[in-house]
Amino acid sequence: MKVPILDLKPAYEELRAELDAAYHRVMESGWLLLGKELEQFETEYASSVRVKHCIGVANGLEAMQLVLMALGVGPGDEVIVPSHGYIATWLAVTHAGARPVPCESDPRTYNLDPNRVAEAVTARTKVILPIHLYGQTADMDGLNAIAKKRGIFLLEDAAQSHGATFRGRAAGGLGDAAGVSFYPSKNLGALADAGAVTTNDDKLADKLRHLRNYGSKVRYHNEYLGLNSRLSELQAAFLRAKLPHLPEWNSRRTRLAQQYMSRLQGVGDVTLPFVPEWAAPVWHLFVIRTAQRDALQAHLAAQGIGTQIHYPIPPHLSNAYRESGWKRGDFPLAEKYAGEVLSLPIGPHISSEQVDFVADQVAAFFGERAPATANSTLRSR
Repeated sequence: MKVPILDLKPAYEELRAELDAAYHRVMESGWLLLGKELEQFETEYASSVRVKHCIGVANGLEAMQLVLMALGVGPGDEVIVPSHGYIATWLAVTHAGARPVPCESDPRTYNLDPNRVAEAVTARTKVILPIHLYGQTADMDGLNAIAKKRGIFLLEDAAQSHGATFRGRAAGGLGDAAGVSFYPSKNLGALADAGAVTTNDDKLADKLRHLRNYGSKVRYHNEYLGLNSRLSELQAAFLRAKLPHLPEWNSRRTRLAQQYMSRLQGVGDVTLPFVPEWAAPVWHLFVIRTAQRDALQAHLAAQGIGTQIHYPIPPHLSNAYRESGWKRGDFPLAEKYAGEVLSLPIGPHISSEQVDFVADQVAAFFGERAPATANSTLRSR
């Protein structure tokens, strides 16, 4: 049995008629940028997140960068970011001219730890930027309390959390604004790069609509030093076709995560995901940890099972930030995760039989048999 870590073809096969219709609708309209498809998608996505505004942009990195630009964040300012996560979050801060301040994550959830964030805040802190990593929201009550007390803007990186909720409220509507990615592999993925900002702030939304289009809402009337960062009509149409299916696709992911939790509980030295009582994740990734990660990955590859490491190099140790002065040992939790995390195959088009096969092979690596069934829970202990 082959189990790929990612295969985008089945999604097209399931929605072929709707995606083909979206393509023809745009091509026959003759309008490719800043048109009705984008307007409709922005309205529909904002409604799904239960916020007032969605502003479509070119990708998730620029979504966050544009928010920081709109807030006037720049040289001399600090933005608190997770030490563990994809480097795009840090790059958005750097491209805005500010300094990313890494903060270690909760070792159970891998999301920003409010207690550590409180210690990292300084007089220069302008923004707290949590990632809802792997499809599970950060502790937004704790982070909002810090932000409000200190007068700091709270910007969510919601790139991996389409449909996730925190105490019943949707990711993307939990802070002052959120940057969203619709990269093809995301739970809600376009067929190329795409992104958006969600917010309830009218003035911020208006400024962002300028900034994404060269600083202009009226052609040749440039009010700000903007970017060219527009979500195309074609990608907006594809996203509109997929959006109604997101709840069902997320439900499929949740059922598979439940199956993994049941079958891998107590196997080897595997650390399973932890879900706090206030979180309802959407399982963008199913990430385990083991001190034998590299050997396990090689074993699974030999059995035809695809895996991936999210993420193998902490941003502070990347060559991109070599001039920042960080060194190995500065953020030991992030470095530990980088050596131990492994993403197993999950997605709306992975079958239950494939998950069983993966679980069996993980257990076999440790010389064990995976439990046939267990008292399954998505809240590992």
